[in-house]
Amino acid sequence: MTVLNIKKLNVVQKSDLMKTKKFIASMLFIGLCLVSQAQTNRNSKPESDPDNLAKEYFSQIMGVAVSATTNTKLYQFVYEWLGTPYRLGGDSKRGIDCSKFSYELYDKVFNTSLGYNSRNQYSQVKTVEKNELKAGDLVFFKIRSRSITHVGVYIGDNKFAHASSSKGVMISNLDEPYWRRYYYNGGRLPEDNRTLTAEIIKAEKDNKLN
Repeated sequence: MTVLNIKKLNVVQKSDLMKTKKFIASMLFIGLCLVSQAQTNRNSKPESDPDNLAKEYFSQIMGVAVSATTNTKLYQFVYEWLGTPYRLGGDSKRGIDCSKFSYELYDKVFNTSLGYNSRNQYSQVKTVEKNELKAGDLVFFKIRSRSITHVGVYIGDNKFAHASSSKGVMISNLDEPYWRRYYYNGGRLPEDNRTLTAEIIKAEKDNKLN
Protein backbone atom coordinates (compact mmCIF):
# COMPACT_ATOMS: atom_id res chain seq x y z
CA MET A 1 0.00 0.00 0.00
CA THR A 2 1.44 3.34 -1.00
CA VAL A 3 1.89 6.26 1.32
CA LEU A 4 -0.82 8.15 -0.59
CA ASN A 5 -3.31 5.35 -0.09
CA ILE A 6 -2.46 5.15 3.61
CA LYS A 7 -3.11 8.89 3.98
CA LYS A 8 -6.45 8.58 2.19
CA LEU A 9 -7.43 5.67 4.45
CA ASN A 10 -6.57 7.72 7.55
CA VAL A 11 -8.71 10.60 6.29
CA VAL A 12 -11.65 8.27 5.68
CA GLN A 13 -11.26 6.67 9.12
CA LYS A 14 -11.10 10.08 10.79
CA SER A 15 -14.21 11.17 8.90
CA ASP A 16 -16.08 8.04 9.99
CA LEU A 17 -14.90 8.58 13.54
CA MET A 18 -16.18 12.14 13.53
CA LYS A 19 -19.57 10.98 12.23
CA THR A 20 -19.71 8.34 14.95
CA LYS A 21 -18.85 10.89 17.63
CA LYS A 22 -21.52 13.28 16.31
CA PHE A 23 -24.09 10.46 16.34
CA ILE A 24 -23.20 9.48 19.90
CA ALA A 25 -23.34 13.12 21.00
CA SER A 26 -26.77 13.51 19.38
CA MET A 27 -28.05 10.41 21.14
CA LEU A 28 -26.74 11.65 24.47
CA PHE A 29 -28.39 15.03 23.92
CA ILE A 30 -31.72 13.41 23.08
CA GLY A 31 -31.38 11.16 26.10
CA LEU A 32 -30.73 14.10 28.40
CA CYS A 33 -33.76 15.92 26.96
CA LEU A 34 -35.97 12.91 27.62
CA VAL A 35 -34.69 12.56 31.17
CA SER A 36 -35.26 16.26 31.78
CA GLN A 37 -38.79 16.02 30.39
CA ALA A 38 -39.55 13.01 32.56
CA GLN A 39 -38.34 14.84 35.66
CA THR A 40 -40.48 17.84 34.73
CA ASN A 41 -43.53 15.62 34.31
CA ARG A 42 -42.94 13.98 37.69
CA ASN A 43 -42.57 17.35 39.38
CA SER A 44 -45.65 18.85 37.72
CA LYS A 45 -49.09 18.54 39.30
CA PRO A 46 -50.92 15.51 37.87
CA GLU A 47 -54.22 15.99 36.01
CA SER A 48 -56.11 13.84 38.47
CA ASP A 49 -59.53 15.46 38.38
CA PRO A 50 -61.79 13.12 36.38
CA ASP A 51 -64.39 15.87 36.05
CA ASN A 52 -61.89 18.09 34.22
CA LEU A 53 -60.94 15.22 31.93
CA ALA A 54 -64.62 14.62 31.16
CA LYS A 55 -65.14 18.32 30.37
CA GLU A 56 -62.20 18.33 27.97
CA TYR A 57 -63.45 15.17 26.28
CA PHE A 58 -67.00 16.45 25.77
CA SER A 59 -65.60 19.80 24.65
CA GLN A 60 -63.73 18.09 21.81
CA ILE A 61 -66.57 15.73 20.86
CA MET A 62 -69.28 18.41 20.76
CA GLY A 63 -67.29 21.37 19.57
CA VAL A 64 -67.93 23.63 22.53
CA ALA A 65 -65.55 25.47 24.83
CA VAL A 66 -64.40 23.66 27.97
CA SER A 67 -65.88 26.51 30.00
CA ALA A 68 -69.31 25.64 28.58
CA THR A 69 -69.21 22.04 29.78
CA THR A 70 -69.88 22.71 33.44
CA ASN A 71 -72.80 20.27 33.59
CA THR A 72 -71.07 17.01 32.67
CA LYS A 73 -74.30 15.08 33.26
CA LEU A 74 -75.93 17.04 30.42
CA TYR A 75 -73.11 16.30 27.98
CA GLN A 76 -72.91 12.68 29.04
CA PHE A 77 -76.61 12.27 28.24
CA VAL A 78 -76.26 13.92 24.82
CA TYR A 79 -73.18 11.85 24.02
CA GLU A 80 -74.96 8.58 24.85
CA TRP A 81 -77.90 9.47 22.58
CA LEU A 82 -75.94 10.74 19.57
CA GLY A 83 -76.83 8.77 16.45
CA THR A 84 -80.15 7.49 17.77
CA PRO A 85 -82.53 7.30 14.77
CA TYR A 86 -85.54 9.56 14.48
CA ARG A 87 -88.97 8.05 14.98
CA LEU A 88 -92.12 10.11 15.35
CA GLY A 89 -93.62 9.33 18.74
CA GLY A 90 -90.58 7.26 19.73
CA ASP A 91 -89.14 7.54 23.21
CA SER A 92 -86.22 5.10 23.29
CA LYS A 93 -82.82 4.56 21.67
CA ARG A 94 -84.54 2.50 19.01
CA GLY A 95 -86.01 5.79 17.78
CA ILE A 96 -87.05 9.13 19.24
CA ASP A 97 -88.51 12.44 18.10
CA CYS A 98 -87.45 15.96 19.05
CA SER A 99 -89.83 16.63 21.92
CA LYS A 100 -89.32 13.19 23.46
CA PHE A 101 -85.58 13.76 23.34
CA SER A 102 -85.84 17.03 25.27
CA TYR A 103 -88.36 15.36 27.59
CA GLU A 104 -85.98 12.48 28.35
CA LEU A 105 -83.03 14.82 28.80
CA TYR A 106 -84.82 17.02 31.31
CA ASP A 107 -86.11 13.98 33.16
CA LYS A 108 -82.70 12.30 33.46
CA VAL A 109 -80.41 15.33 33.77
CA PHE A 110 -82.53 17.87 35.65
CA ASN A 111 -85.07 15.54 37.30
CA THR A 112 -87.75 17.75 35.77
CA SER A 113 -90.90 17.01 33.83
CA LEU A 114 -91.53 18.64 30.46
CA GLY A 115 -94.49 18.48 28.13
CA TYR A 116 -94.77 15.68 25.59
CA ASN A 117 -94.74 17.99 22.58
CA SER A 118 -92.78 21.07 21.59
CA ARG A 119 -95.72 23.48 21.90
CA ASN A 120 -96.52 22.38 25.45
CA GLN A 121 -92.85 22.64 26.33
CA TYR A 122 -92.81 26.20 25.03
CA SER A 123 -95.78 27.04 27.25
CA GLN A 124 -93.70 26.06 30.29
CA VAL A 125 -90.69 28.30 29.70
CA LYS A 126 -89.78 31.93 30.00
CA THR A 127 -88.40 33.29 26.75
CA VAL A 128 -84.67 33.94 26.56
CA GLU A 129 -82.83 36.11 24.04
CA LYS A 130 -80.59 34.18 21.68
CA ASN A 131 -77.44 35.86 22.97
CA GLU A 132 -78.38 34.98 26.55
CA LEU A 133 -78.87 31.23 26.10
CA LYS A 134 -77.22 28.93 28.61
CA ALA A 135 -76.48 25.21 28.44
CA GLY A 136 -79.70 23.35 29.17
CA ASP A 137 -82.04 25.99 27.78
CA LEU A 138 -84.54 24.94 25.14
CA VAL A 139 -84.52 26.31 21.60
CA PHE A 140 -87.68 26.35 19.50
CA PHE A 141 -88.27 26.49 15.76
CA LYS A 142 -91.18 27.14 13.43
CA ILE A 143 -90.30 25.11 10.36
CA ARG A 144 -92.55 26.03 7.46
CA SER A 145 -95.36 26.62 9.94
CA ARG A 146 -96.93 29.33 12.06
CA SER A 147 -96.74 27.00 15.04
CA ILE A 148 -93.73 25.59 16.87
CA THR A 149 -92.71 22.36 15.17
CA HIS A 150 -89.26 21.58 16.56
CA VAL A 151 -87.31 21.79 19.81
CA GLY A 152 -83.72 21.22 20.85
CA VAL A 153 -81.51 21.64 23.90
CA TYR A 154 -78.82 24.33 23.88
CA ILE A 155 -75.35 23.08 24.87
CA GLY A 156 -73.23 26.21 24.44
CA ASP A 157 -71.27 28.07 21.74
CA ASN A 158 -74.38 28.33 19.54
CA LYS A 159 -74.67 24.52 19.42
CA PHE A 160 -77.79 22.55 20.29
CA ALA A 161 -78.62 18.86 20.56
CA HIS A 162 -81.82 17.60 18.99
CA ALA A 163 -83.51 14.73 17.19
CA SER A 164 -83.48 15.64 13.52
CA SER A 165 -86.13 14.03 11.33
CA SER A 166 -83.45 13.29 8.71
CA LYS A 167 -80.39 12.35 10.78
CA GLY A 168 -81.64 11.42 14.24
CA VAL A 169 -80.02 12.74 17.42
CA MET A 170 -77.26 15.10 16.47
CA ILE A 171 -75.60 18.42 17.27
CA SER A 172 -76.29 21.44 15.06
CA ASN A 173 -75.28 25.08 15.00
CA LEU A 174 -77.81 27.88 15.37
CA ASP A 175 -75.78 29.90 12.85
CA GLU A 176 -76.39 27.39 10.07
CA PRO A 177 -78.63 29.06 7.44
CA TYR A 178 -81.40 26.48 7.84
CA TRP A 179 -81.68 26.79 11.62
CA ARG A 180 -81.16 30.55 11.55
CA ARG A 181 -84.05 30.83 9.11
CA TYR A 182 -86.55 28.88 11.20
CA TYR A 183 -85.37 29.81 14.71
CA TYR A 184 -88.23 31.16 16.82
CA ASN A 185 -87.15 31.59 20.40
CA GLY A 186 -85.14 30.31 23.32
CA GLY A 187 -86.73 29.27 26.59
CA ARG A 188 -85.70 28.59 30.17
CA LEU A 189 -87.80 26.69 32.66
CA PRO A 190 -88.44 28.85 35.76
CA GLU A 191 -87.06 27.46 38.99
CA ASP A 192 -90.51 27.63 40.56
CA ASN A 193 -92.09 25.71 37.68
CA ARG A 194 -90.07 22.51 37.60
CA THR A 195 -93.08 20.21 37.75
CA LEU A 196 -95.98 19.83 35.33
CA THR A 197 -99.34 20.98 36.53
CA ALA A 198 -102.32 18.66 36.42
CA GLU A 199 -103.82 20.77 33.63
CA ILE A 200 -100.79 20.31 31.40
CA ILE A 201 -100.67 16.58 32.10
CA LYS A 202 -104.31 16.28 31.08
CA ALA A 203 -103.69 18.32 27.92
CA GLU A 204 -100.76 16.08 27.04
CA LYS A 205 -102.86 12.95 27.23
CA ASP A 206 -105.43 14.51 24.94
CA ASN A 207 -102.95 15.83 22.43
CA LYS A 208 -99.76 13.84 21.95
CA LEU A 209 -98.46 15.75 18.98
CA ASN A 210 -94.77 16.33 18.37
